[in-house]
Amino acid sequence: MVLLSSHIRNLSDAELVAKYKESGENICVGELFSRYMHLVFGVCMKYMKDEDLAKDLQSHIFERLLSDLLKHEVENFKGWLFSVAKNHCLMHLRSSQSLLKNQKAFKNDHKPDMESMHDLHHNPVLEKERELTKLETGIQQLNEEQKVCVDLFYLKEKSYKEIVDMTGYSLKDVKSYIQNGKRNLKIYMEKPA
Repeated sequence: MVLLSSHIRNLSDAELVAKYKESGENICVGELFSRYMHLVFGVCMKYMKDEDLAKDLQSHIFERLLSDLLKHEVENFKGWLFSVAKNHCLMHLRSSQSLLKNQKAFKNDHKPDMESMHDLHHNPVLEKERELTKLETGIQQLNEEQKVCVDLFYLKEKSYKEIVDMTGYSLKDVKSYIQNGKRNLKIYMEKPA
């Protein structure tokens, strides 16, 4: 049975889930996702703080829905999707942190004089480690206000209001320090090593 998109738009979330389980027609999941793609993107941005990465994760979550909806009993689709998106982002962060720990352990276990320059240049793990080290140094180069605001906003995930409350800076100043700090970091990171 082929479902018509005009008919699909009139169905409730629960009806779409039921239709998908019954028919296996991807158009049902597509409609559900189009209704809530802004929610999924917002969750991904909250955790990733990177638009391209958030878009990638949003696509992965959509792909997962095709199989996950068949496995789970979903009563409140919106709430369930929010949880799926949040858990997907957290799993991505955990795996990234695990990779970073492994990179640091690898770096500590291997002396640089034992590696050829060719290996260093072509090893993405060591390249990432070098970038992170440069980023840490770049943050230290910022003026005190920018350093504090960038750290609180990007690393500690505080909101503008929380930063205002914690630092005593005005909202306008906080936004300015974060924007200027981000710009200065970008300039620093683009400088040749």
